[in-house]
Amino acid sequence: MHTPLLIPLDSLHPVDWLLAALSFAAERHRDQRRKGVLHAPYINHLIEVAHLLWSVGGVRDPEVLAAAILHDVLEDTPTAPEEINRLFGARVRALVQEVSDDKSLPQAERKRLQEEHAPYLTPDAKLIKIADKISNVRSILEDPPEQWSDARRREYVAWAVRVVAGMRGINPALEAEFDRMVERAREIWQDLP
Repeated sequence: MHTPLLIPLDSLHPVDWLLAALSFAAERHRDQRRKGVLHAPYINHLIEVAHLLWSVGGVRDPEVLAAAILHDVLEDTPTAPEEINRLFGARVRALVQEVSDDKSLPQAERKRLQEEHAPYLTPDAKLIKIADKISNVRSILEDPPEQWSDARRREYVAWAVRVVAGMRGINPALEAEFDRMVERAREIWQDLP
């Protein structure tokens, strides 16, 4: 079990936010792997999302970066929102909740809701979602899930395009990186919208 931060949140150095989030996420996702042939540790995806925000999107807000690292902890682990609130504060908890799907719903409904809600996310949640979609599309292209057919991979990318379309105008650099990933996909599937 993760030890709570002993320092008041408002006195943390920005690096403390990130290291605490990394430690927490690594512990919670420790037995999870990506679905690709390489079975990469799941934490790699979370690090990539935060790194995309930092290096491509120019995001320097430690709470947004911490939320990016924690963005799947509610969906994929038995972590409660109150625990994130206690350890990382209300803003990080709110961002993680905002980008989390309700896993009690069928997958098709979760995907429909992501597409429908994308335009109404807060600006910081949109940043996290776009970075997440970049990472996921990159994985679909470079290390696709073993059981996914070509048609399913193509459908995922087309769906990601629709989700990101609802968040355009928030960060041109992240959007351009997403577009680069989609162009790579179009080299494989010319019929991709």
